[in-house]
Amino acid sequence: MFECVPNISEGREQATIDAVADAIRATDGVHLLNVHSDPDHNRSVFTYASESEEAIREATMRLFEIATARIDLRTHHGAHPRVGAVDVVPFVPLEGTSMAECVAAAERFARDAASRFDVPIYLYEEAAKHDYRRELPTIRSGGFEQFPHKITDERWQPDFGPSRVHPTAGVSVVGARVPLIAFNMQLGTDRVEVAQACAKAVRGISGGLRFVRALPIELKSRGIVQVSMNLLDFRRTPMHRAFSVVKEEAERFGVAVISSEVVGLVPADALYQVAEWHLRIGEFRKDIVLEERIKLRTR
Repeated sequence: MFECVPNISEGREQATIDAVADAIRATDGVHLLNVHSDPDHNRSVFTYASESEEAIREATMRLFEIATARIDLRTHHGAHPRVGAVDVVPFVPLEGTSMAECVAAAERFARDAASRFDVPIYLYEEAAKHDYRRELPTIRSGGFEQFPHKITDERWQPDFGPSRVHPTAGVSVVGARVPLIAFNMQLGTDRVEVAQACAKAVRGISGGLRFVRALPIELKSRGIVQVSMNLLDFRRTPMHRAFSVVKEEAERFGVAVISSEVVGLVPADALYQVAEWHLRIGEFRKDIVLEERIKLRTR
């Protein structure tokens, strides 16, 4: 089973979001599992899976075709960093699929999409050809606006496609990675400096939790701010630990956490961790969950 979780730079134009979702649904053998759109981020995340590498690549090619035709980054504005109309395309191994298979699928897709759509493509995470390109924030540094200069640097020649930025679609980043959790926390204030302090406290690069990336985001339509996080390895940095760090830092400013959200889908084991921690369940086992026990008995 392959999973793919592309992010496109459109979270406001519903017709484009629906067109992408319909194209994925129409691909034989592909199951569209979730669509998450945010107008402040101006970004949408599509989660889908298939037992067929060919089918998952076909669905992603259809997404690419619609997004590159409809999204113009010259007029795109949103709170989330981006470098491409199709900003990032991660292939994720699920049951019965190896990381090596996802790396190969990512490479094949990147080569074909770059050729078909004339878009420079960079490989990241497990598919990266260079260590300094492994992490997505490094590739995305400077954003779409700075990439025409960045791409002239020999170190930033794309892995596939032309050595120039597509005028409207920018560049895209394709790779393979383990499942991550996109986890956001909304704070009861419009003070960006509070979100900045919380993001600094929790993210690994600034001394926080090793497997967390975090950004402060201003949600202007709601009059509040957000700490937007990627939990890169929930087994080593669980959701409840990241939540606690942000909550405690916000409280230093007299600010409460008013809600949190998962972007896309979350592994069941991550929620079991939260339940075990907060409920203090001794010797927690998955098979105390009704649905888990039924699955064991019916296999």
